[in-house]
Amino acid sequence: MSSNLPRPLVAASSNASPIRLAMLGSSSGNGHPYSWSAMFNGYDREVMPPHHPFVGALAYLNKQPSATLTIPGAKVTHVCCQGDGGFEAEDVARFASIPTIVEKPTDVIGAVDAVIIATDFGGDHAARAQPFVEAGLPVFIDKPLTDNAPDLKIFMDWVASGKPIMSSSCMRYTKEFAPYRHSTHDLGELRFVNITTAKSWERYGIHALEAIYPILGPGFLTAQNTGTLDRNVVHLTHRRGVDVIVVANKDMYGGFGCLQLCGTAGKAQTAYSDTFFAFKTQLEAFIDYLRTGVRPFPFSETVELMQLVIAGIRSREQGGRVVPLAEILQA
Repeated sequence: MSSNLPRPLVAASSNASPIRLAMLGSSSGNGHPYSWSAMFNGYDREVMPPHHPFVGALAYLNKQPSATLTIPGAKVTHVCCQGDGGFEAEDVARFASIPTIVEKPTDVIGAVDAVIIATDFGGDHAARAQPFVEAGLPVFIDKPLTDNAPDLKIFMDWVASGKPIMSSSCMRYTKEFAPYRHSTHDLGELRFVNITTAKSWERYGIHALEAIYPILGPGFLTAQNTGTLDRNVVHLTHRRGVDVIVVANKDMYGGFGCLQLCGTAGKAQTAYSDTFFAFKTQLEAFIDYLRTGVRPFPFSETVELMQLVIAGIRSREQGGRVVPLAEILQA
C-alpha cells in the first residue's frame, strides 16, 4: 500500500545542499530567465541597467525586501539561453549569480535535480522537454504547455507513464483573485465571467484561462473565437451554465488581468496587480512538488486548459466555428 504514496522527486535539501535547478531557454518579450532566477538566487541591482528591455521585471523585483525575495532550499546553478529572446546567458548569470553557463541545454543532465524551461512558445515545448523527460529529470514548463493537439498527447503519455512534468500560468496564484477561488457563494450561481489579457492568444490566452479555471473548475464545453490574430475575442461555455468571454488584444497592456464575475445574487470586479507574488508562489509550488511528489493541482486541469488554448486557435482559423473541447484529443 505504501508504494502508491507520493514520494519526493529529489533528495531532501537543506541550506547546505539546495535543490539544483537549470534555467533553460529564451523567448522574445519574456524576461523570466532573469526574474525567476532572481527569486532563487537573489540579484545584483547594478547589473540590469534602466534601459534593459525587461525593466518591468526589475521594477517589481526592486520593491521586494531582500529577506523575502528568494525561495529557500533551491538555487539556479546552471543556465542556457538558447532561443530568440535577444539576451545572453552570460547576462542572466551575472544578474542572478548563476555559477555555470552551458553551451547546450542537455549539458545540465547529470548536474542538476530539475529543470525549468522558461520560454512561452508552446509549439516547441515538447521538443525542448524531451531529453530531460527521457533522462528522468523533473521539468517545469512555462505557460502554455503546448498549443497543438499532437504535442498535448505526447505530454499526456509522458505524465501517464509517471514522468514528473508541471506547467502553469502565474495567474493561477494571483492573490487578488484568491477570494473567488475559495468561494463565490455570495454571488449566487455564476452566469457570466469576463477576463482580459494583452499580447497573443497563443502565448497569453493561458494567463486569462488559468486565472478563471480555479474559480469555475473543470467542465468547459466549447470555444468560439470570433476575433483576429491580434484581437482575439473568445466565448467559452461551461457545464455550470456560465458564459465566459476572454479578450486577448495585442497591445492592450493597460487591461491585463481585469476580472468580472456576475451571478444570480451579486457581482464582483477586481484586477491583477502583484506580479512578484504570483510568480514566486508559482515557483514555490514547483519546489514543493519536487520535495513531496504531490502535485499542487491535477495534471488533468492542465490538459483541459490546453484544450481551450487549442480550441481558441482552431476556431479563429476556421472562421469562428464553435469548437467542442471533446474534439481536440480525437484521433
